[in-house]
Amino acid sequence: MLFFQFRSIKKQMMFILRHQFFRRSIFAIAFFSVVAMTLVSCRPRAEPFQVTFALDTICIIMLYDQARPEIYENIFARIHEIESRMSLFRPDSDISRINASAGIAPVWVHDDVFKVIERAVYMAEFSGGAFDPTIGPLTSLWGVGRDDARIPSQEEIDAVLPLVNWRNIEFDREQSTIFLKQPGMALDLGAIAKGYAADEAADIIRRARLRRGLVDLGGNVVTHGVKRDRTPWRVGLQNPVGERGTFLGIISGWDMTVVTSGVSERYFMHDGQRYHHLFSPFDGLPARTGILSATIVGSVSMDADALSTAIFVLGYERGRALVESLEGIEAIFVFEDMSVRTTGGVDFILTDENFRLLTD
Repeated sequence: MLFFQFRSIKKQMMFILRHQFFRRSIFAIAFFSVVAMTLVSCRPRAEPFQVTFALDTICIIMLYDQARPEIYENIFARIHEIESRMSLFRPDSDISRINASAGIAPVWVHDDVFKVIERAVYMAEFSGGAFDPTIGPLTSLWGVGRDDARIPSQEEIDAVLPLVNWRNIEFDREQSTIFLKQPGMALDLGAIAKGYAADEAADIIRRARLRRGLVDLGGNVVTHGVKRDRTPWRVGLQNPVGERGTFLGIISGWDMTVVTSGVSERYFMHDGQRYHHLFSPFDGLPARTGILSATIVGSVSMDADALSTAIFVLGYERGRALVESLEGIEAIFVFEDMSVRTTGGVDFILTDENFRLLTD
C-alpha cells in the first residue's frame, strides 16, 4: 500500500505546483520506484522528503530518517541560485546577458556559470558536436514546450543553423567572461544545467555527512550513501511511450546518477507526428535515430546530462561507441520497435513485458 499512498501524495503535490507555477509539470519516475522500495524503513522523526519547482521541473530531495530543515533549505537555495544564473527565461540571468551581447561584447559571469559552459564546450567537442550548448537559436525557433510551438520552414532552419557552433564561444578565464562571437548566437544550457544542480545538491548532502539521500530533479537522479537495509538503490526507468510514472525496468547501483533524454519529456504533436525537443545540431530537426530514450548511468550528473542528449542524437551505434570509450559510464537505449539494449556493465532488469531486452 505504501507505493500507492505516496503516489497519491505526489499527485496532490503536482496539482498544487501546476496551479502555483502555471506550468506543465514533469513527473519524476525515480520518486515512485525509490519511495516504494526504500521509504518503508524510514523513521518518522522528520519529513523524509521535500519538493520545490525550479529549472522548469519538479525537484524532489529525500533525506529519509536524517532529514533536517536547514539541509533542505541549503539545497533548495542552491538550486534556485543556479536557476537564477542559468535560466533562459530570466532577462537578468548570466545566460540571458551573454545571449543579448552575442557578437557585441564579452560578459562577466559567475564562477559556476563559467564552469558549466566550459564543461559544455568540452562535452560538445568530445561528442563531435552532437551535444551543443549553442543550440539556443533552434530551440527558440521551434518553441517546443511553449504555447506557440510550431514547425518552422526549411528556410528558417537554414538561416539559424550557422549560429549553432560551440567553437564560437570565447572564454577569458582571467576576466571570467564569456563571448559569443556571432550576433544571433544563443546559449541554452537546458541539457546540462539540471545535471550540475543535481551534483551540487548531492554535494550538500555529502558535506552534511548524511548516510543516505536521493536527489531527483525532474528525472536527473543522484543517489548517495547506503539505504538502511543495505541493498542497492533501485531507480525506475521511465516508459517513453507510457504515462508519466510508469516504468519499463529497474536500474540498481550505489552512489550513482541516472539521467534520461527521450521523446516524452517535451514535445508537440502535428498530423499524428511527434516533434520533440532533442534537436540535431547537424540538420536543425528533432533527432530521429530510431531511439525513444537514451539513459546514462554514471557518477557525475552534469556529464551524464550532456551525454544522454549526445547519444540520443548520435543514434545507437555511434552513441554506444562513445559511451564505451569512457570508464565508469553505462547506457540504456530504448528503441521505437520496443526493444531495449544496454552496455555491459549496467545492472538493469526489464519489468515491462511489452518491451524485449536484446543482447549482442
